[in-house]
Amino acid sequence: MWHSTRVADYRELNRANWDDRVPAHLGARQYAVQRFIADPAFLSHVVEFDLPLLGDVAGLRGVHLQCHIGTDTVSLARLGASMTGLDFSAPAVEAARKLATATGADATFVQADVYAAADVLDPGSFDLVYVSIGALTWLPDVRRWASVVAALLRPGGRLFIRDGHPVLWSLEDGRDDDLLVIRHPYFETAEPVVSDYAGTYVTTDAVIEHGVTHQWNHGVGDIVTALLDARLTITGLAEQASVPFEALPGQMVSDDRGEWRLTLDQARVPCTFTIQAVKRA
Repeated sequence: MWHSTRVADYRELNRANWDDRVPAHLGARQYAVQRFIADPAFLSHVVEFDLPLLGDVAGLRGVHLQCHIGTDTVSLARLGASMTGLDFSAPAVEAARKLATATGADATFVQADVYAAADVLDPGSFDLVYVSIGALTWLPDVRRWASVVAALLRPGGRLFIRDGHPVLWSLEDGRDDDLLVIRHPYFETAEPVVSDYAGTYVTTDAVIEHGVTHQWNHGVGDIVTALLDARLTITGLAEQASVPFEALPGQMVSDDRGEWRLTLDQARVPCTFTIQAVKRA
């Protein structure tokens, strides 16, 4: 059930939920942790999908914000970047560190809230800020996030973000028909959308004990304007008809790349977007 309300500190609720997800995700085929350890050339399907737009990252100093258990971070390190991952979940950071050690990846991990990233990392020193699927929806203020990105980047440094499209997040899920119905806010609002769901987006039998989460949507205009106001120049904007998990259960089919698309008329809705931006001198 979803409803709108206000909470004093959303971080504690969301952190407890993501702490609970770590054991389930470590054993899930979608994250393929054991394959990372067994195959030195293996990359996450998220990073594989990003590569045509991401391009060559070899030799770059990068930071992955909201990195979770580090599979995308390690993938970027395998492509030649020197990576730092940051996440607010202590169990996720511990799991990411173990993965980096087991794979010998050039990746270190820091536990901190994303809004504090410029306080705990080296501001103005990163060539690349990377953000992957399911990041912005957990943050109440996209302008504050954009200012953190700008603070981390060196002049000429680049932001790369592929995330769930705000149109997708606004849709009602769990329907038993093929209709796409706008149910939740498209634009950023002061109050969160609150969910109570004892599951997660991977295939698992695990039950999430702390199921209550608070999330916010951010329209494409909200995101682009926030980046422009943070003195970043937009260099790319793309929209995709797929997402790396079954965002609308019963209405999507998967492909051999680990992406999910609408079963019927895939052109009806954008599922993800990619924005690239460069910090101006």
